[in-house]
Amino acid sequence: MKKWLKWSFMLLCISVLLIPLAACGKEDVTKIRIGEVTRSLFYAPQYVAIEKGFFKEEGLDVTLTTTAGGDKTMTALLSDSIDIALVGSETSIYVQAQGANDPVINFAQLTQTDGTFLVAREDIQDFTWDMVKKSTFLGQRKGGMPQMAGEYTLKKHDIDPHADLELIQNIDFANIAPAFSSGTGEFVQLFEPTASVFEKEGIGHIVASFGEESGHLPYTAYMTKDSFINENEETVEKFTRAIYKAQQWVDEHSAEETAKIITKYFDNTDLEILTMSIDRYKSQGSFATDPILEKEEWENLQNIMDEAGELPARVDYETLVNTSIAEKVIKE
Repeated sequence: MKKWLKWSFMLLCISVLLIPLAACGKEDVTKIRIGEVTRSLFYAPQYVAIEKGFFKEEGLDVTLTTTAGGDKTMTALLSDSIDIALVGSETSIYVQAQGANDPVINFAQLTQTDGTFLVAREDIQDFTWDMVKKSTFLGQRKGGMPQMAGEYTLKKHDIDPHADLELIQNIDFANIAPAFSSGTGEFVQLFEPTASVFEKEGIGHIVASFGEESGHLPYTAYMTKDSFINENEETVEKFTRAIYKAQQWVDEHSAEETAKIITKYFDNTDLEILTMSIDRYKSQGSFATDPILEKEEWENLQNIMDEAGELPARVDYETLVNTSIAEKVIKE
């Protein structure tokens, strides 16, 4: 009887010690809801951050949702359905133009170039941009960053996208690749890995990069409401630190190593294509190696939007970009 009481007392003591520790562990974990504008190989560092446990190291439990489109992503953020959005920085400018009381702030950049490639139906060995003139060009959605970067590049090469070719823009993003595959268009603007898949299958041939042509810009960035940063600065800092770890990891490791880690996010794409696509993005500097959104990139973004006739009004860099958290993380 005494032995039983002794063991009962010991178990009670252990329980008393463990309960606070368990409670403390739960309190230290912060849930964060991310909304990505699309599922894209272009966002490889984000998936690396999840799979390598960089968010968990920071005490963050992230839930990733694909919100399918800039408008839907912004609606989800403004309605508090998500905490942080991964989307093109132009969307924060559109929200600002509507007179938002709680501005959407860009606090960490993920990609720093356009992610699309010009794919030709024919195998053109010595491509020049004037070959696009008088062709049927299957472009991206009007007002979206891919289309604006595409138009900017065409104009850079003295091609009027609305006069010198037949520009098709009335096809949904998800149906652009199938439309080209089924015979629509002589040229198409595509993201990876679709561009490489088409090349491998002989459907089309990559002849140029819009990312290389349009220069550095905040193509996709993490953003949230100004109020969220003010109320959760430590959480945003932890989030940014996790992303920075992933950016550095991707930069320091091979394309194949990255591909192997994120393959679960692209079930229908084989490892060879994933590796080839990641290598192509890395070689042209599409993945930002740190989360700081530079002022020069912000201005280039607005110049491209202005050239496309989609810029509501110029917005000062300091109004919608906060680099203080990213700078702090990098200096650590």
